[in-house]
Amino acid sequence: MKISDSVRYIGVNDHKTDLFEGQYPVPMGMSYNSYVILDEKIAVMDTVDESFTGEWLENLERELDGRRPDYLIVQHMEPDHSGGIPLFLRKYPDAKVAATPKTFEMIKQFLYGEEDGALLQEKIAERSIKAENGGTLSLGSHTLQFLFAPMVHWPEVMMTYEQTEQLFFSADAFGKFGALDKEEPWADEARRYYIGIVGKYGVQVQNVLKKAAELDIAAICPLHGPILQENLGYYLDLYEKWSSYTPESQGIAVFYASIYGHTKKAALFLAEELKKRNAGEVVVYDLARTDLSQAVSEAFRYDKLVLACSTYNGGIFPFMEDFIRRLLERNFQNRRIGLIENGSWAPMAAKVIKGMFEKSKNITFTDTTVTITSTMKEQDKEQMEKMILELLDK
Repeated sequence: MKISDSVRYIGVNDHKTDLFEGQYPVPMGMSYNSYVILDEKIAVMDTVDESFTGEWLENLERELDGRRPDYLIVQHMEPDHSGGIPLFLRKYPDAKVAATPKTFEMIKQFLYGEEDGALLQEKIAERSIKAENGGTLSLGSHTLQFLFAPMVHWPEVMMTYEQTEQLFFSADAFGKFGALDKEEPWADEARRYYIGIVGKYGVQVQNVLKKAAELDIAAICPLHGPILQENLGYYLDLYEKWSSYTPESQGIAVFYASIYGHTKKAALFLAEELKKRNAGEVVVYDLARTDLSQAVSEAFRYDKLVLACSTYNGGIFPFMEDFIRRLLERNFQNRRIGLIENGSWAPMAAKVIKGMFEKSKNITFTDTTVTITSTMKEQDKEQMEKMILELLDK
């Protein structure tokens, strides 16, 4: 893939992995992106997952056309981007490695298990360039400017701005699930990727967005997903909302965890009543049968939630508990929540759920909580009506 006459894409597509990071389903695969800048000096931007280093080196060699790289820029040490470092160093021992000081500490950890790890570490120590935040590296007509981005989403991360062609190499930011040989809308899988992997670090992402706002950017080159070259304001606006925990859409997401179907029936009834009252977009998710990374992503998307849950062992049904813990891990905030609880002799779900959100920022609950004892009755529908009016601010 040709980004420009001097900048080429040399990444790979992964259709072997079913769970990214061992937990996120990726039915459309993944891309591990890497780039090479061809100038008087040649810089390779990151490597790929170890399983794909052979294909990646073939891509690199084709673009080098007999030349040898001068620099390897390591922006992120997560294994899906650093897996090719050992093979690269063996093939190009004269290349210098540029990275943050923290990255060089991590490289030692990852090289420890290599048979020639000590030799590779020695080569890196001899030919390392410890980047400075805001520092530059000239390749000739191209100049790289390094921008540190700690905890987006690892502590060693940096991003790189190429000043001449105005390319923003954004590490894991602005990435998405999905391989590049499959076409699909960007936002849904980018949201699921961001919320799942980076969502906890909103403050750190906000800091990076402030740095990006000072740059003239022609294209964003992430480590996953497509290169973004048009309508960049759209992507930046979504990242601004996601990282500030601002609802992206006005609507109500209903999530239920049901044992025998009675809580499910109540959740579906409520959703239909909301739709009748023009409540905007209303979506419903069965937490026992929905990929929880998708459910969490949708919870961050909408400004209002309804959680319907059965009481279980004096607490809440495990699928709901897992779902809420995932929200809390990602600093879920700035939302309004309605609760439906069910219990045959001692309904406890509402109390437990409110306790879980106790330390969350700007989470408000409707005054009305619907409490069902075993099966939904007429008085429960009356309570739902009150909750609906509160959710609709009427």
